[in-house]
Amino acid sequence: MLGSAYAHVAVKDQKLRGAVYYLVSGHGGPDPGALGHFGKYILPEDEYAYDVTIRLARALMEHGATIYMIVRDLNDGIRDANVLKLDHDEVTYPNQTIPLNQTLRLRQCTDAVNKLHRKHQEAYQRMVTIHVDSRSEGQNIDVFFYHHENSKVGKRLAKHIHKSFKAGYKRSQPTRNYLGTVSDRSSLYVVKNSHPPTVFIELGNIRNNKDQQRFLLADNRQALANWICAGLQTDYKSKQ
Repeated sequence: MLGSAYAHVAVKDQKLRGAVYYLVSGHGGPDPGALGHFGKYILPEDEYAYDVTIRLARALMEHGATIYMIVRDLNDGIRDANVLKLDHDEVTYPNQTIPLNQTLRLRQCTDAVNKLHRKHQEAYQRMVTIHVDSRSEGQNIDVFFYHHENSKVGKRLAKHIHKSFKAGYKRSQPTRNYLGTVSDRSSLYVVKNSHPPTVFIELGNIRNNKDQQRFLLADNRQALANWICAGLQTDYKSKQ
């Protein structure tokens, strides 16, 4: 699932031993989500969200976590190309064909998560869903986060990852102001209906040239995954 170049995962430590994560990349199957353009190339939301998500899965595994990739592409592992080819062969865990109908697709996803949540009911469990937004081409946005308005745990989770991004940008681009936000948006289907505490992450505007650099470069996609992982580690440490 990780791809041949990344299939071997060297476990660095057990900092996340006992933690269970449900990782959901946005859209997939017959629905590519938002579409951006880079020259003659199409940039599909689902492919870039998936690459960041599977990089996050590998990073979490390096610290001993239990991972479920809820949207899965069995022949697209971690990819280092700038332009990621659109396909439609993603499935929902464990091997369900993804429907085109949006409500059915979201229900299928949350049902898979909630079934696994019951299986691991005694464990620390979190859900992370990763998307790429679509706005006007001129609108440059930072990574931002949603949680359920009634979930204190979900809010804390989002804030820990947000703090990790602030620290990451301070190290890598010290002259840059990071303007990402944390807010509640309980109307989002997966936020409303998923049983584990959930954070919904928007990585940027796929139609904006500056934001596209956040997705096009493999090193940047890895940095996004690493910063999310760091925030999840902080959340796990503070779980008590």
